[in-house]
Amino acid sequence: MTDVVDSDELLRRIQRARSWAGREEQTWKARSEELKTADPDSSRDAELRGHTYEAVRKALDEIVTPGVHDGNGQA
Repeated sequence: MTDVVDSDELLRRIQRARSWAGREEQTWKARSEELKTADPDSSRDAELRGHTYEAVRKALDEIVTPGVHDGNGQA
């Protein structure tokens, strides 16, 4: 990252990343449900990916709105 950005641009970038992580989370969790009966191994892999994106989204949520989330990591 070589460009200097102001705080507003940084916030916009974080919000875009948070939105992207949320979309990926939903995509992988839906994929996991689709594969549950047909391919359990792939379903578990998709579920894990969904949880990974969920963790990223929650971390970015905490950056954008600090202290709003409870101690269990729930919004």
